[in-house]
Amino acid sequence: MNILVLNCGSSSLKYQLIDMEKETVLAKGICERIGINDSQIKHTPMGKDAIIIKGDMPDHKNAVQYVIDALISKEHGVIESMDMINAVGHRVVHGGEEFACSTVINDDVIEAITKCSDLAPLHNPANLIGINACKQLMPNVPMVGVFDTAFHQTMPAKSYLYALPYEYYKKYKLRRYGFHGTSHNYVSKRTAEFLGKDIKDMKIVVCHLGNGASICAVDGGKSIDTSMGLTPLEGLAMGTRCGDMDPAIIQFLADKEDLTIDEINTILNKKSGVLGISELSSDFRDLENAIDEGNKRAELTMNVFCYRVAKYIGAYAAAMNGIDAITFTAGLGENNGDVREEICSYLTFLGVDIDKEANKCRGIERDFSKENAKVRTLVIPTDEEMTIARETARLI
Repeated sequence: MNILVLNCGSSSLKYQLIDMEKETVLAKGICERIGINDSQIKHTPMGKDAIIIKGDMPDHKNAVQYVIDALISKEHGVIESMDMINAVGHRVVHGGEEFACSTVINDDVIEAITKCSDLAPLHNPANLIGINACKQLMPNVPMVGVFDTAFHQTMPAKSYLYALPYEYYKKYKLRRYGFHGTSHNYVSKRTAEFLGKDIKDMKIVVCHLGNGASICAVDGGKSIDTSMGLTPLEGLAMGTRCGDMDPAIIQFLADKEDLTIDEINTILNKKSGVLGISELSSDFRDLENAIDEGNKRAELTMNVFCYRVAKYIGAYAAAMNGIDAITFTAGLGENNGDVREEICSYLTFLGVDIDKEANKCRGIERDFSKENAKVRTLVIPTDEEMTIARETARLI
């Protein structure tokens, strides 16, 4: 069974074609600048170098067609025809309370995803565009939606309820939903496998640290709390998102700067986080370089980020009444040993004791704890696409 995994953004489309018999990635790539000038697709067939294909992509339907054409191309394709795509797995960011697990997509599911767009206005509409594009181009190919929020539907009410009038929860489902669920699910399971343990007997904190970042407490294989909330804005300081803050700041800025709610929302989502503090960049690699050059603001920014991560880990150790492992994943978590070391320096009271030499690694699976450490610290590269493909294969 060959499964095409799609992850649609507002102007991009990431994809992988996976042979589920061997769980082998046949090809992967990304369509960039959809609906903008100079659109292109970066396509990488298995075992070959990436190629760049430039073309006109006014919308996601055109982008999906470019993906199909690249996959069946005689020069750089990996399958003979579109008929060899047996199913499509879509990443969908927000499923609200409608979806506690992955589901086969039909008209009712599309309608439910549409209703959740108020909760994820930057993500769900793009996800729906990808679904509808595939529906038009591959009408007979089954599709599955895998929801970022689904893994967190096991959270108890004490974790997900906000201390607002309860009527708002009843009327609008205002609550914590959490995101990066596909990543947290994969990484927590792989952590247990790597350590040779049964996940039902483990208390794991997964740190998904990238431009978007979140922490998840996984107790017995189930999410019991996570740092992102109603939207991906809550929680850690991120690339451009502010994370946790006093909500009174919104009214204060509105009055002082004569800003609308929409303008403040833009500031909180796109101009804050490490970009806002550093006034330099939202890219952690740029901050690393600036720190090496002696930039004190960049150093302060990274300290703020690491401090907040450590606070959440400590809180989740308390929430689970114990902790067996802390696992780092995603771009920053997988590749920056200095950040991992700084975060772990706050956690020695829990029994964290890292091997600094073992921590000098990038993008590989590794337990970098000292042999006798009470809490294991690991790097596990995330694989959201494989998780989506497995869920799609299971349902189809």
